[in-house]
Amino acid sequence: MALFLLVFAVCLLILCGMVGILLLSRTPRYRTEPKDLLALFDKAIDGSVGETEWHTIIGYPVRHDDYLEDVRRRAQRLMDEHGRPWKAARGEPLLSPAGQEELAALRDHLAAHTALRERQGHDAD
Repeated sequence: MALFLLVFAVCLLILCGMVGILLLSRTPRYRTEPKDLLALFDKAIDGSVGETEWHTIIGYPVRHDDYLEDVRRRAQRLMDEHGRPWKAARGEPLLSPAGQEELAALRDHLAAHTALRERQGHDAD
C-alpha cells in the first residue's frame, strides 16, 4: 500500500507540474521587424528568394507597427500584381522586372524610414 501511495503521489506531482507549466507558458509569437523585411526585399530584388520564404514573412500580419503592416500589405499587393511563382520554381526571379523596380522603391522607402526612426530615437536619448 505504501508503494501505491508513493507512485500515486509522484504521478500526481508530475501531472500537476505539467498543468501548471502549460497554464503559465505563453504562445510563442513571431515579431516582424524592419530588418526582416529589408533582408527579404533584398533577396527578392536579387532574385534569390523562394515563394515559400516570401509568403512566410509577407503572409504574417504585423500587429505591433502600423507602418510595417502597410509596407507588408504593399509588398503583398506587388506579389499579386507582379508575382511569377511558376518562374521562381525554375530559379528565376519571383517578381517581374516592373515588380522588382517597385519593390526596390518600397525597400528604399522602408530603409529611409527606419534610419529616420533610429536617428530620432538616438536624438531623444
